[in-house]
Amino acid sequence: MVIHESAEDYLESILVLQEQCGQVRSIDIVNKLGYSKPSVSIAMKKLRENGYISMAGDGTITLNDTGMEIASQVYGRHKALTKLFRLMGVSPEQAAVDACKVEHDLSDETFGKIREFIARYDDPA
Repeated sequence: MVIHESAEDYLESILVLQEQCGQVRSIDIVNKLGYSKPSVSIAMKKLRENGYISMAGDGTITLNDTGMEIASQVYGRHKALTKLFRLMGVSPEQAAVDACKVEHDLSDETFGKIREFIARYDDPA
C-alpha cells in the first residue's frame, strides 16, 4: 500500500494523541503539528475518504483498521529510531526530531537490522 509521508505523519499523530488524551479532534492535531486549521481539515477529509479514519458527529477522530496499522508501523519505527539515536548519545529532543525525518524512508531490511541491534540492549546478558 502506497501512502504519502504527510498522511503517515497525520495518522501517527492521531495515534499518539489517542494514547495521550483518549480522544482526538482536529484542533488537537493543529496544536500538535502546528499546521493551519484549513490544512488539517483538508487532510482529515482525505484520510476519511480513503478509509483511514472515521469522524463522529461531535468531531472525534478514530483510526480505522488500515489507519491504525499504518500509524502503528510508523510510530514503531519512530520509537525504535529514537532509541537507536539515544543509544548513540544523541539528546532526547534531537533524537525524536531526527527519527521523524528518517522513519518514512528506511527499507524494511535496514529497519529490521536496526530492531535486531536495539534488541541486544534490551536483553539482560
